[in-house]
Amino acid sequence: MNHEDYEGPLIGVVDAGTRTVKFCVFRSEHIKEICKHTIDITTYTPQEGWSEQDPKKILIAVEKCMEAVVNKLGDSAKNIVTLGITNQRETTIVWDKTTGEPLHNAIVWNDIRTDSTVDIILAKVPENNTNYFKHNCGLPISPYFSAFKLKWLIHFIPQVKKAIKAKNCLFGTVDTWILWNLTGGINGGKHLTDVTNASRTFLMNIELLNWDPLLLHTFKIPLEILPEIRSSSEIYGKVSQGKPLEGVYISGILGNQQASLVGQRCLSEGQAKNTYRSGCFLLYNTGTSRVQSTHGLVTTLAYKFGSAPPVYALEGSVAVAGAAMKWLRDNMGFVKDVQKDTESLAQEVFNTGDVYFVPAFKGLYAPYWRKDARGIICGLTAFSTKQHIIRAALEAVCFQTRDILEAMNKDCGIPLSKLHVDGKMTTNNLLMQLQADISGIPVIRAHSEDITALGTAMAAGAAAGIEIWDINSEERELVPSDTFLPTSTESERDARYTKWKMAVQRSLGWAVAKKTSVMTEERYKLLASIPGSLYLIGSFGMIALSEYLKANDGVNLG
Repeated sequence: MNHEDYEGPLIGVVDAGTRTVKFCVFRSEHIKEICKHTIDITTYTPQEGWSEQDPKKILIAVEKCMEAVVNKLGDSAKNIVTLGITNQRETTIVWDKTTGEPLHNAIVWNDIRTDSTVDIILAKVPENNTNYFKHNCGLPISPYFSAFKLKWLIHFIPQVKKAIKAKNCLFGTVDTWILWNLTGGINGGKHLTDVTNASRTFLMNIELLNWDPLLLHTFKIPLEILPEIRSSSEIYGKVSQGKPLEGVYISGILGNQQASLVGQRCLSEGQAKNTYRSGCFLLYNTGTSRVQSTHGLVTTLAYKFGSAPPVYALEGSVAVAGAAMKWLRDNMGFVKDVQKDTESLAQEVFNTGDVYFVPAFKGLYAPYWRKDARGIICGLTAFSTKQHIIRAALEAVCFQTRDILEAMNKDCGIPLSKLHVDGKMTTNNLLMQLQADISGIPVIRAHSEDITALGTAMAAGAAAGIEIWDINSEERELVPSDTFLPTSTESERDARYTKWKMAVQRSLGWAVAKKTSVMTEERYKLLASIPGSLYLIGSFGMIALSEYLKANDGVNLG
């Protein structure tokens, strides 16, 4: 890197993803990271379907990455004018504001322990309608969103309930946790989030951009534990004393998928991007209009820059994309190197041999929203090989993306003419060609594997009072890209897609919850009448119920 690349003004970005924490630096108005440091994050699986991370380790990783980059930059670190934060969304953290200590591990976005919580909320709404609150928050009732994780913590973790009673509990997504700690923590830390992260909690009114009273009442979540909602681009505070980059402003926050949308410059209505990571996330910019999907998509905030009107998006989320490749490696032993082997082995066969793989390991997200779905491989014959299954896994990513594109077309009425893509999986050329062939539109791949950090740098640099990045400038350097054009015919695409839909239908209904797994208030009272006994409560595990009820003053799940 040339020395002039370190000349100011510079923008730092904390990128706290599902698997890694990264701190990187951009020169204002330039697309290349000039310096970065990355640390892997450990995910714990206490039970099947559960997924947790240690909030303190996330924070330690953030500060270590910042420190490493400051050391690499040397004197040039003083040119860092401001910081932005981007993060894995929906991941839920609660902590004690007097001690700064987490009250439980972070519950990660793809955790499905809240199935029973979902059933409790569904029981409250007419006809168990999963879309009942969509007008309020834009989202379907699903274990995916933060409110269900927070409700689970309040019910099942006694110290959370105690902290709320003592008015010491704070809740936040990962951005909020990082911001609060970087700006002082117990000594005046800023308890804030931005509209993009708030829109993923199930608690924000999608029109008013405030916490919704009806939803707070439904979930019985006290307003005082929630962060204040701000725009995605404004000055929130400064890095506190004793931290790396002490005194530097923090002026941008975007959930990682919205940050990718901004980084791809999908800033006009009708533009869309797909990010290929452990999951897949397709966002379609709908401008200042809130499009209420009737085909299984969610309405979310794309971004809000300062005092400008909010910009909305339709989003389709795929739970398992890159995670399926990891499964092929770790569970099946089909590949050793996920990036190289999935492409090379899949290219050894010309097609999947009519094998279809639906990787619904934890249910299906958009557009199905079926938590009872489970993974299946169908169409196997005596001639099927691991190469066919690997290729079917790659195609599954593309078919799931087409599912979302079809839904977006139905909701918006205008078929997408091209798809911008980014994320680690996009280095797989075969995957990109399959995506173009299965979706029938050109796929535009950014040369930058993941431009989430770039979008965050743009938001932070554009904030009022910082103003070192003109987001709307047409003269700004563009991210170089490759284009993959469809080579299949429409009839070929449609025939394969029809088979995919058949496979999806066969994946449904496997995880049927037992009626006894949902604990009503009446059943708690009944069990509580038998003192000192041990009981299995849903997926929570064996607990001393009498002690639990004593600590929680009885449990009101209604």
